[in-house]
Amino acid sequence: MAQSNCTQVTEFSLAGFTEDPVTQGNLFLLFLLTYLVTIVGNLGIIILIRASPHLHSPMYYLLGNLAFVDFCFSTIVTPKMLVDLMSEKKIIAYAGCVAQVFLFQLFGITEYFLLAAMAYDRYMAICHPLLYPLVMSPKCCFQLVTGSYLMGLTNGVGQTISMSTLSFCSSSTIDLFFCDISPLISLSTSNTTLSRIILTTAASLFGVSSSLVVLLSYMAIIATILSINSAEGKRKAFSTCTSHLTTVSISYGASFFTYLHPSSRGADKWAVVLYTVVTPMLNPLIYSLRNKEVKEAFRRLLKIK
Repeated sequence: MAQSNCTQVTEFSLAGFTEDPVTQGNLFLLFLLTYLVTIVGNLGIIILIRASPHLHSPMYYLLGNLAFVDFCFSTIVTPKMLVDLMSEKKIIAYAGCVAQVFLFQLFGITEYFLLAAMAYDRYMAICHPLLYPLVMSPKCCFQLVTGSYLMGLTNGVGQTISMSTLSFCSSSTIDLFFCDISPLISLSTSNTTLSRIILTTAASLFGVSSSLVVLLSYMAIIATILSINSAEGKRKAFSTCTSHLTTVSISYGASFFTYLHPSSRGADKWAVVLYTVVTPMLNPLIYSLRNKEVKEAFRRLLKIK
């Protein structure tokens, strides 16, 4: 009955980082530079893979899709954040907030499953090299990528439905720099039981399952590498998965810290920045700086040009 007199909000205010104009200006320049590097790095990886025939392999097909997801993931959050840093009022319409929740959850879970697919790819390459060409066929790679997007889409739809059940009648200030489902649940004045169930179920199904694939794959990879007699053989085998292992550590570490931590205040906002802004920038840099094949492809492309 208390909700019958509720006037649903049509827009939300975003708390952002600070009210100090100088600090906001410095953050604007920092995040603008980060976003530009993210765009150039991820689009560069995509173009390089498409333009280099010797990168037309399962590992780089998956990497190209990861770069596309990182590009989209960063674009969902950063441009709006840059506008807000230069604005007095940090406002987002209800429809815009719904769209941001949907896309953020879609690409976030898609990235998890792409990283899991890449871990499986490394597992097959190192543990079952003779079966690798047969198992990691173009059809299988397409199915892995399609499945990743479908998992992300399922999560995005679920979290959007979750948001549609919430009412916001009093405070409309989100204590973050973008719309995410967790602070929206905390902000809601309605019964949030269903939303919390959906959030917990999605985290358990999608987060745990993708993490388990990565964990089991690398347990098998480590066991195989340790069984190799020569030190050079161990080094070569491990070098094929160091870039992916670094990416997984950063992506999963930042996201787990963000969503397993009890609040989103103060220093926790910087953990969210690491997950949403910095990680999409680092992924292409890691593969560019640590991967010899990518660096060689870049040199060949420059010579062609």
